[in-house]
Amino acid sequence: MAGPAPCSARLAPVTSPLPPQAPEATPAFAPMSARFRGYLPVVVDVETGGFDWNRHALLEIAVLPIDLDANGRYVPGEGASAHLVPAPGTEIDPKSLQVTGIDLDHPFRFAKPEKDALEHVFTAVRAAVKKHGCQRAILVGHNAHFDLNFLNAAVARSGHKRNPFHPFSVFDTVTMAGLAYGQTVLARAVQAAGLDWNSEDAHSAVYDTERTAQLFCTIANAMGRFATPAT
Repeated sequence: MAGPAPCSARLAPVTSPLPPQAPEATPAFAPMSARFRGYLPVVVDVETGGFDWNRHALLEIAVLPIDLDANGRYVPGEGASAHLVPAPGTEIDPKSLQVTGIDLDHPFRFAKPEKDALEHVFTAVRAAVKKHGCQRAILVGHNAHFDLNFLNAAVARSGHKRNPFHPFSVFDTVTMAGLAYGQTVLARAVQAAGLDWNSEDAHSAVYDTERTAQLFCTIANAMGRFATPAT
């Protein structure tokens, strides 16, 4: 019969089980990439030399991607803007400059050639699309097809090959504001939404883009879809 184990025998070390790992918290709202079929809303405003996008010059452009806050509500993101040198062969109606107040000879205008200006604003849009995991941008505008038509005409005219926007689909805040407030003019729609409006700053691409973005966010947030669970 075998005797007892010698006193010098060592017992196997006892290890404590690791504490259970808490599951990663998942946001209680859908990411931007799941909200609009993979499209990122980007507000655009252009100031031009007239109403004919095939004939009149593009003079200013501003873009402002829509972002999400910590609660999944829509907020204006970080945008970009540019003044443009009128493209060769385009025209400028003097009446349009009276409306916009654009001084083409202002020493601090720092206008860019059309293709360079497009690349400047498109870079900001592509960065926002990548940030949200979206596949493409969709233009948001007040009378959106006016902005989209001038944008598409400039892209075609300059030969730019990396336009991040959907070629024809838009979100129009004219329709949204008409349904929400019964107003279609931007100034009246913005005020009906409880937002500030300064007529002296209007018809600047940057100012109009900022106000249109705020209008879009106000209406979209009121719909409550920001709280849609991710699936």
